[in-house]
Amino acid sequence: MIEVNIDSIRVSLMSQHRVAILKNDDSDRYLPIWIGPCEADAITVELQDMEMARPLTHDILAKAITDLGGEISYVIIKDLRNDVFYAHIMINQDGTQLEIDSRPSDALALAVRAQVPIYVEEKVMDKASIVPEDDIMNESSHSENEIDNDRDLSAFSDFVDTLDLDELESNTGKD
Repeated sequence: MIEVNIDSIRVSLMSQHRVAILKNDDSDRYLPIWIGPCEADAITVELQDMEMARPLTHDILAKAITDLGGEISYVIIKDLRNDVFYAHIMINQDGTQLEIDSRPSDALALAVRAQVPIYVEEKVMDKASIVPEDDIMNESSHSENEIDNDRDLSAFSDFVDTLDLDELESNTGKD
């Protein structure tokens, strides 16, 4: 098992989906996992210590586990089959280790609430992790957001370059 942390939650520019980026602190490997917007919000709310007026679903589940005498010990991204990740929530209850099947997004949301480790099986990391290209990671002194913004703005810049600004000036009523 490889311990990872939630590096970031990213928004896809192509859809409503989000990507949870898990980072292995002992290497440059990242594991991107597509998650839904509700789960992404649930993770982000907890990571940013945002106060909610009412408990979210993952808050209720975490409280139910503890109120029933259980303790979340860790979560693990256990498998990857047909491009679908499988996770388990590991719970200790009265000296018994329970292993609960879960979507990775829900397991991550519980892990941040319970402040427990997140693990990934080695075979999953080997199969699905990525190592960013050196030139992107070593780009001058840009922060991660600046690098992403530069890449995102390049598409906008390409669009602006295709505009005929001379024609625009002639159509503004200025003679």
